[in-house]
Amino acid sequence: MPGSAVTRRKFLSGVVATAATFMIVPRSVLGGQGNIPPSETFGGALVGCGGRGGGTIGQLGEAVRRLASCDVRFLDKADNKETYADFRRVLERKDIDIICIATPPHWHALISIAAMQAGKDVLSEKPATRFIAEGRALAEAEKRYGRIWQVGTFGRYGAVRDRGSILTHKIMASGLLKKCEAVHIHAGGWKVKEWSGLINAQPQPVPKNLDWDMYCGPSPLRPYHPHRIGGTHRGYWDYEGGGLADMGQHYLDGVQWTYAKDETSPVEIEAHAPPAHAEVIGMWGWVEMKFADGLTYVFDTGEWGPRYDRLKGRGVGINDLAEEDRKKVLAMPDPEPWPQFLDAVRTRKKTGGCAEAAHRTATLMHLANIAIRVGRKIQYDPVKEQIVGDDEANRLVYQPMRAPWHL
Repeated sequence: MPGSAVTRRKFLSGVVATAATFMIVPRSVLGGQGNIPPSETFGGALVGCGGRGGGTIGQLGEAVRRLASCDVRFLDKADNKETYADFRRVLERKDIDIICIATPPHWHALISIAAMQAGKDVLSEKPATRFIAEGRALAEAEKRYGRIWQVGTFGRYGAVRDRGSILTHKIMASGLLKKCEAVHIHAGGWKVKEWSGLINAQPQPVPKNLDWDMYCGPSPLRPYHPHRIGGTHRGYWDYEGGGLADMGQHYLDGVQWTYAKDETSPVEIEAHAPPAHAEVIGMWGWVEMKFADGLTYVFDTGEWGPRYDRLKGRGVGINDLAEEDRKKVLAMPDPEPWPQFLDAVRTRKKTGGCAEAAHRTATLMHLANIAIRVGRKIQYDPVKEQIVGDDEANRLVYQPMRAPWHL
């Protein structure tokens, strides 16, 4: 109030004395056990308020005050300072520190980059991106704007506490293993049939509360059908990448760290699948990915065709090293655990699921889907981040965006 002699320091001390009148300050203002003071909370906004959205922002607890909600289905009730249909209006607000993104993945990268450019920290649902080039743009934006970005999967946080994973990480990161023949096989759980799309879906009227043009955004403007929104959006190349993209970031984020592959990608990818539809995601059986050092990942669904039977899975052990190298690895200190999202926001240190690591994990799913779509083995350059000698496949690395949206 103008002319008031009350300073913030006096206010937070618990008692304010003005002309012999005392104000008792609630514990919620002071903080303490079970209470977070306002000085330690953040203004937050949720973009994408469907089935997963509430959990995305809800996991941050009372430390993040939800000040705004944004969804393309709010067209009939936006904008009113709490509810929006266009994420750009949310980013204009100075009282919002954190953006939580739970839209379909074709929006993840663009909203993340715009949010970081606007000075916001970002927690984004998985997968990090819809195609490979988006991931590189995302990682560069994180560096350029100095923001905290984390993908909403926490598999690597368990890996960094597991003694077996830590030892494997040390072995792989040491560079002392001359030839790696290990195979990681993930069998089942890929939701292939569940997230297959509808090939002959007939156009339907767009609901009045839905901004269909904004929903499609950077993807092609297709005729509306309800199967293209909600969880079933995963069955269409325009928005996601089927069960691979849905589950892969969960399954493989910790694996990437364990095998020290956070800064590289496979060089050879082969898929066993029927011919793919141009727009609709369908069935596949298995995918084999080989890294330059020989490490092989195998994804085996059990939902289509014969099971994978080429290689037998095994791990990386300390006995794979010469005796002198074993001593060096065992003497290596354990890696420091990363801060999780809110701690990273407070300390300005990168999270375990930072943009570079999330990009490399998402690249696994994108490469697998590219091999499925073109129906042949592909070669990949993990430095240039391009597919080698295959123009058709390489066009899926950097997919065109519908104007005016662009990276």
